[in-house]
Amino acid sequence: MLDVTTETITVKGMTCDGCVNSVTKALKGVSGVEKADVDLAGQKATVTFDDSKTNLAALKEAVEEAGYDAD
Repeated sequence: MLDVTTETITVKGMTCDGCVNSVTKALKGVSGVEKADVDLAGQKATVTFDDSKTNLAALKEAVEEAGYDAD
C-alpha cells in the first residue's frame, strides 16, 4: 500500500500559463509524485505524492530549480 500524502505549496513568481506548465512539469518530474495541480490565480500547487519516495522539501526544491519561489 502506498503512503500517499497531499500537500499545498505556495508558489511565488508565476505570471502566465507557461509558468503553470513549468511548475507542473517540475513537480511531475519528481519520483513519487502522483498528481500536481498548479493554480495560477491562487499562486499555489497542490501535490499528491508517495511519501516513501519523496518529501515536501524535495518538491519545493524542484519548484525552486524551475525558477520560482516555494513556501
